Amino acid sequence: MKGNLLFEQDRNWDTALRNFKSARSVYEELGKYGDVENQVLCRERVEELEPSIRYCLHKIGGSNLQASELLQIGEMEGPASDLFKSKLEAVMAEARSQQAASLTEFHWLGNRFPITNAKTRVAILKAQELEKDLHGPSADSVSAEKRLVTFDKVFTAYHEARSCIRSDLASAGSAENVKDDLNGLDKAVSAVLGQRTIERNQLLVSIAKSKLTRRRDDKNEKVTKPEELVRLYDLLLQNTADLSDLVSSGRDRKPEEVTFAEECELKSLAFRAERCFYLARSYSLAGKRSEAYALYCRARSLAENALQKFQAHSKTDQVMIKELKTLYDECRSYSCIEHATGIIEEVKAPENLSKKISTISLTGADKKVEKYLLEKLDLYEPAICESNLKAVPRIEPFPPAFQSIPRNPIVLDLAYNAIDFPSIESRMKKDKKGFISRLW
Repeated sequence: MKGNLLFEQDRNWDTALRNFKSARSVYEELGKYGDVENQVLCRERVEELEPSIRYCLHKIGGSNLQASELLQIGEMEGPASDLFKSKLEAVMAEARSQQAASLTEFHWLGNRFPITNAKTRVAILKAQELEKDLHGPSADSVSAEKRLVTFDKVFTAYHEARSCIRSDLASAGSAENVKDDLNGLDKAVSAVLGQRTIERNQLLVSIAKSKLTRRRDDKNEKVTKPEELVRLYDLLLQNTADLSDLVSSGRDRKPEEVTFAEECELKSLAFRAERCFYLARSYSLAGKRSEAYALYCRARSLAENALQKFQAHSKTDQVMIKELKTLYDECRSYSCIEHATGIIEEVKAPENLSKKISTISLTGADKKVEKYLLEKLDLYEPAICESNLKAVPRIEPFPPAFQSIPRNPIVLDLAYNAIDFPSIESRMKKDKKGFISRLW
C-alpha cells in the first residue's frame, strides 16, 4: 500500500521500488506454503506487481525501455490499472517527443520527404510504433479484435499527421520548395493510410469468412451472409482504385511507384474474382440456379486471369497465388453442383407440379378446418406451429366476428321486445267478488 501511495503521488520512486520488491518477496515466500489456491493467489499477486516494478525502474533510470515495451507493460493487469495507464501515456508521449527529434525524413517508395513540424513527427512516429504490432513477429499471436483496435489507433495517428501537414500547407505562403515537400509528404501519408485501410478490410474479410460456414452456437453468434462479403469486396475494390489513382498522380514517377500501381491493379483483379464468387453464392442461396452457374463460371475465368498475371509478375505474392488457386477450384466445384442441382430441379418440376395440382379441390370440401385452442382442450395438439413453418397460430379468432346486440336508440325503442320482464301478478291487487258476481 505504501508503494502504491508513492506511485500515485509520483515521487520517491526508489522508496516505492523497495516497497514493491519487498511485497513481491513476501508473496513469493507465502506462495511456498498452504494449499493450491493460496499458491495460485500469491503467484497472481507477484505477476500484478511486476509492471509497477518495471515502471519504477524506468523512472529511476535503471532500465532503457522503448515506447513499445512500455505499451506492453500497460497491457498487463495490475492494481490501479487506470492510473498506471495514464502515467504510461504521459511517459510514452515524452519518449515519442524525444525520438521524434531524430525523425527528420519520411521514406516512401524511394522518396524522401523532410518533416519539419514536431507534431507531425510525433504522430508519424506513433503510427509507426503501432504498426510494429501489426507486422511484427508477434502479429500472428494477436487476436483479430486487438488488431482491429490497433488499426483504429493507426488511422487516428495518420489523420492527425495529415491535419498537421495541411495546416502547414495553408501557412506555407509562396515558398514553392516547401509546398512541393509538403504535398509529397501528404501524398505519402495518404498512400500509407490507404494501404492500412486495405489491410484492415482484408482482416474483416478473413473474420467474415471464418463465420461463413459456421452454424449458430449457444452464444447466438451472428453468421456471415455472402452479401456481407460482397459488400466488403466492394470496399476493397474502391480502396484499391483510390490508392492506384493516388500513386499514379504526378508527372515524374519513380519505378517503385509504377511497380506499386501495377500491384494495386493485380490486387483489384483478385478482389473482383472473390466478389463474383460470393455474389454467385448469394444467388445460389436464393435458389436462382442459372444466375449462380453463370456467376461461378465468370468467377473462375477471373480467378484464372488473375492467377496468370500474378505468376507472370516479378514480385510473386505466394499467399495471394494460393488463395486464387483455391478460389479457382471452388468455382469449378460449385459450378458443377449448381449445374447438377438445376437439372434435377428442372426434371422434377413437372412431377412436383402434377402432385400439387392433384391435391387441389374445386369445392374445398377436402380442406381440413383447424380448430382453435378453446375448441380442442381435450386434445394434446399444439396451437402454435414450429418456428420454421409459416403457419398462423390457432389460439383464438382475431379480430372477433361482429355480433348484433339490442340497445336503446334515441328515437325508437327496439330493445323493448328483447327484454323479458319479471312477473308481478303476485303483487297486483285482486278484487273481491260475491257468489252471484262469479256466475256472471
